[in-house]
Amino acid sequence: MNSSLNDPFKADFDSLDEFADLISQVLQCPITIEDANHRLLAYSTHDERTDPARISTIIGRRVPEKVINQLWKEGTIPALLKTDKPIRVKSMDDIGLSDRVAISIWKQEEVLGFIWAIEIDKTLTEQDFILLKKAAVAVKNKLLQLQTRKNRRGEHFQEFFWKLLTGHLTVNEEILQNFGTLKITPSPSYAILVFQFQQNITRKEEQSISYLLKTSQRLTIMLYTIDCNQLILLVSAPKNDQQGGDIGHFAHSFVSKMNERYGVKNITPVFSSIYDDYGKIGKAYQETLKILTIKEKFPFETKNIFHYQQLGIYQFFDLLLDKRKTEEYENRSLKLLHEYDQKHNSNLVETLEIFLNQDTNIPDAAKELNVHANTLNYRLKRISEIGEVNFKDPNQKMLLFLDLKLEKYHRL
Repeated sequence: MNSSLNDPFKADFDSLDEFADLISQVLQCPITIEDANHRLLAYSTHDERTDPARISTIIGRRVPEKVINQLWKEGTIPALLKTDKPIRVKSMDDIGLSDRVAISIWKQEEVLGFIWAIEIDKTLTEQDFILLKKAAVAVKNKLLQLQTRKNRRGEHFQEFFWKLLTGHLTVNEEILQNFGTLKITPSPSYAILVFQFQQNITRKEEQSISYLLKTSQRLTIMLYTIDCNQLILLVSAPKNDQQGGDIGHFAHSFVSKMNERYGVKNITPVFSSIYDDYGKIGKAYQETLKILTIKEKFPFETKNIFHYQQLGIYQFFDLLLDKRKTEEYENRSLKLLHEYDQKHNSNLVETLEIFLNQDTNIPDAAKELNVHANTLNYRLKRISEIGEVNFKDPNQKMLLFLDLKLEKYHRL
């Protein structure tokens, strides 16, 4: 018997669209072929039967994010990432998805993409499942060719991005020309967004990161790179959103999905001010590194700070510390309190710092110190007497707060 009768996909095909049409003819149902990040690569054109999810995918050239999220929640995508067998997907009317069968396209241990067959007027049989599996094997080489071309293009992106981050390209017009050469559409304004992981990012985590970035439709990601334990992105940012609400929402969504889907925890997101001059990308990157340094030194005080504009006085700590060193300055009140603490094994300096951290709110400070408010009042009285502190003087309180933080910054 001719092997082509057993495997109709043995024949050569010039394009993925042609191959999608062939699968559709064999299985008698609409077909879409996607890459591993759910970007549409090809779809069958000889069948008008379809559903809203497929229409949206064809129009947008990628699967809508709400569809991807739902397929994760109900277990379809996790299953596709574990098996090379076809998986039946039941209809989900709320996202416009009718009954269908999906199969992953594999190269060894890596998923290259997916084939989706919509069951409009027929239910695929076990024999159809065997044919679908043969189709997934046949299309693998075409997807590998596409992947190789993307990898080469990605190398040019990486080199360009690092020139921007390190300040080797600072002329806005020249940068925009490079964007055009690489076929990247620059947003009118942008920010640098950095995710810091607990350990160096693994190859497996890189694949998860790429998937999340390319399936997200909340934010335009123009460039991204990985440096040891940091994921660095150049993202679009509305100029009228100086507090970075859109970026913050995207960042926390990314952190949440890395945890929920892949078990990667404790990722710290930070992002720069918003700029419209692309010559300042290096400056924006330095802002993110500054935030990470401050967060490392002051984890409690900055636990809710992710945006450079939120840093406040912490932006200037390097300058203030240099000034203190040059002047050989010492805060007399803190000197007296430190000496008293060492001599009597007390914690008046810690009490003062927490009291100032809580904006001199006695109930909040007492709660954090785990003491009664009366106990805190007594300590504050001793601080006032020993350190010659006037808590009614805002200038002295501000100076004490700064010098307490600079002491800690200098020690770490």
